[in-house]
Amino acid sequence: MPKEYRTIQEVAGPLLLVRGVQGVTFDELGEIELANGEKRRCRVLEINGTNALVQLFESSTGINLSNSKVRFLGRSMELGVSEDMLGRVFDGLGRPIDDGPEILPEMRLDINGLPMNPAARNYPQEFIQTGISAIDGLNTLVRGQKLPIFSASGLPHANLAAQIARQAKVRGTQEPFAVVFAAMGITFEEANFFIDSFRETGAIDRAVLFINLANDPAVERIATPRMALTAAEYLAFTKDMHVLVIMTDITNYADALREVSAARKEVPGRRGYPGYMYTDLASLYERAGRQKGKPGSITLVPILTMPEDDKTHPIPDLTGYITEGQIILSRELHRKGIAPPIDVLPSLSRLKDKGIGEGKTRADHANTMNQLFAAYARGKEAKELMVVLGEAALTDLDKLYAKFADAFEQRYVSQGYRTNRDIEETLDIGWELLRILPRSELKRIKDEFLDMYYDNKEA
Repeated sequence: MPKEYRTIQEVAGPLLLVRGVQGVTFDELGEIELANGEKRRCRVLEINGTNALVQLFESSTGINLSNSKVRFLGRSMELGVSEDMLGRVFDGLGRPIDDGPEILPEMRLDINGLPMNPAARNYPQEFIQTGISAIDGLNTLVRGQKLPIFSASGLPHANLAAQIARQAKVRGTQEPFAVVFAAMGITFEEANFFIDSFRETGAIDRAVLFINLANDPAVERIATPRMALTAAEYLAFTKDMHVLVIMTDITNYADALREVSAARKEVPGRRGYPGYMYTDLASLYERAGRQKGKPGSITLVPILTMPEDDKTHPIPDLTGYITEGQIILSRELHRKGIAPPIDVLPSLSRLKDKGIGEGKTRADHANTMNQLFAAYARGKEAKELMVVLGEAALTDLDKLYAKFADAFEQRYVSQGYRTNRDIEETLDIGWELLRILPRSELKRIKDEFLDMYYDNKEA
């Protein structure tokens, strides 16, 4: 029976100081029992001699220092996992919120997980088809990769997240594929949007959802992504599934981290975020990947809204260091009605070369990708010149490039949130657009592919 303490000395926001404790360890779970018998969960943040600093998962209102008892449970936070989690919706602490029965766990796992030994990692290489041309064709997602989406407030990243979750699949295999979706600090409407979107397409049958609402405690927000990754590790490495983990919104998570850090009176770093935020984010992102000798994998797509649309803000800045590229959403494209508004030029997938080519997508993929990038960049320059100097100042070739840039945005990037294009359709649309330009301009494509696809319109 865990020992009870009635030595709560001080309550400051979500933090409590308990004196005279023995044998209590960092990150241990505890329970606070109020005078009326109500119980609230907490965890140990810091141990100093016989003093324990404890953090509450619920609010601290109504805690009477003299009448409340604290029990420490001798274990850190755990999630009970089983295959029955698929198709279910949980709150940020892993409790079912979809009116379904409790999960009967096959095992209980520590939500902090264990870091993956770099020597035991396999290199990400298989192609994941999201059905979105701007990602599949130009910034390809590879199995085992960490590819964040950098958005900004007011942009439709929720629609894009739901679309990827519904459509993503590993091609050419019959291996089971699951989606683990973690939402942190989102509104009730957003939560309903995600749940309904998964339900109406049947995608919920292969998904596990963890939803932490904006009015839930900040401490729960810190646990939510760890709950999701623990479920993903179980499905990937115990049940041999390919798991896509989508997290939105990392900015809300980092703000919760800052809130707790301020309550602990820690020395703030850049913009008030704690100095250990890099390490903390890495402890989440680095749980994605593939392990040698295991068929399963975890691919991670974290979504974050850049405060003030600033790429140099600490959250996108640190995320960019840890992950392998980024997909950037553009306000300008959103205003033009391009959906999804993916800005392909500053976007980057550092592992795209590993997941494309013969046997994975198609032999012409790498050539056409480079040519589309180059032509779109030149087309945008031509359009900027047109604004400054007028259309008459452009050469006929520059006008063709400007026409190409418009067609590229309208036909290739813009596809709406309900269209699921396979990679062949994406590549064929790319060839249709490249036919706007004379063959002599397509210097990045081998002649054999030009003969096969440029000249032969039926290919």
